[in-house]
Amino acid sequence: MSEKNNFHIVWDEAIKQIRAALDEQEFYTWFNLDFVEADENSFVVAVPSIFYQDQVKKRYQDYIEIKIEELIGRKPSLKLVVKDQNPLPLPDGAEPEPKRQPSRQKSLPKNAHPQLREDYSFDNYVVGENNSFAANAAQAIARNPGKAYNPFLIYGGSGLGKTHLMQSIGNHLHADTDLKVIYVSAETFTNEFIESIQGAERAKTSFKNRYRFTDVLLMDDIHFLQKKEGTQEELFYTFNTLYDAKKQMVFTCDRPISELKDFNDRLRSRLGQRLNVDLQPPNYETRCAILKKKAEASGISIPDDVIDLVSKNISTNVRDLESALHTLTAYVELVGKPITVEIAQQRLKDVFASPRQSNLSIEIVQRVIAEKYNISTSDLKGKKRNSSIVYPRQLAMYIIREITEYTTTEIGSEFGGRDHTTVMHAYQKIEERIKLYPSMDSIIQGLIRAIKEYSAKS
Repeated sequence: MSEKNNFHIVWDEAIKQIRAALDEQEFYTWFNLDFVEADENSFVVAVPSIFYQDQVKKRYQDYIEIKIEELIGRKPSLKLVVKDQNPLPLPDGAEPEPKRQPSRQKSLPKNAHPQLREDYSFDNYVVGENNSFAANAAQAIARNPGKAYNPFLIYGGSGLGKTHLMQSIGNHLHADTDLKVIYVSAETFTNEFIESIQGAERAKTSFKNRYRFTDVLLMDDIHFLQKKEGTQEELFYTFNTLYDAKKQMVFTCDRPISELKDFNDRLRSRLGQRLNVDLQPPNYETRCAILKKKAEASGISIPDDVIDLVSKNISTNVRDLESALHTLTAYVELVGKPITVEIAQQRLKDVFASPRQSNLSIEIVQRVIAEKYNISTSDLKGKKRNSSIVYPRQLAMYIIREITEYTTTEIGSEFGGRDHTTVMHAYQKIEERIKLYPSMDSIIQGLIRAIKEYSAKS
């Protein structure tokens, strides 16, 4: 047996032991590594992208080197090379992967994809701390679809850019490759499935073939599929067909996949088996960058002090920032005057107004919080003191105090007749958590958005 094969055996054993030590999702997300060659001092391993290379170096390089040292008695260096950038020798007996079809010549550009928005591109996507991981992963997928991050699930609240990022992948692949890209909302997929099972056998076959013989499937808002057992079952089989064929799938959801209710366990497992990333509300610096980029694209000059004003007063999501900018843009176009801080304050006074809402009931907040944390509203209002109930109860009291005009006495009475001091204590406990854990603020903002959306539908 050749020395190279000996090292290959060492590598396989190291990976086998690492796989046993990690949970399945983590292993399959970050160990898409191909042995290339090795000697006594180093192991060369191929990775699918530069982003993947950076992440493995940060997260696992020392761990892998130590694991190899345990097997051969000395610690080698691990060298990670990117497949697409360097022609690499293949392991003995390995077959080269088929190359992606070449890009079209620039002189013959494709038409826009009929299902995708042209302005949803990576160039138009502002990257900040809240979304850099998701954005880098999406670009890695666009460079190398069907390999490292498949499926890819993006989740987060409304208006944070999930659809923009997903369609950016689609637009990039549609423009630069001959891959067949399908974008569909979960609602449309459901409606088409219902029509197919009501129609003739040809309609059923046509529906299945449409989704099972694509190269890239982009599906928006899969939380819509909750309680739709038949559609979930159809997506499960579609998923398996595409996955086995190494076709890229990207999904968006308004919450982590683990929080979906009335959802097929097998499908939930499939959707969560690779890379799941969340989008958080943009921080101040990112909000400023978004407004500046959008204003520049609109050809409207917005002074920095106005950018600062809007960014400080709107912290919810990208959609709300865009709405404010559209208001200011319309003013410039219709009135023909430049935007000042005073004009911005006047035109956006309703947007900047206090978030407290007199028309929002305590019951709505209780329902949303109870559903979010998988408890009953009676538990939320009752006397149980276990942590799985106390924490959501304190959150509910905090949010009601923040976004409504109810007094602490009124709030306490709606939580089993509690004293106003209990409400004050709950408020202080959540404030302490916010100071200790920066992510708490985004969690609370997400809950507030969900409460307002629920209220609007009621």
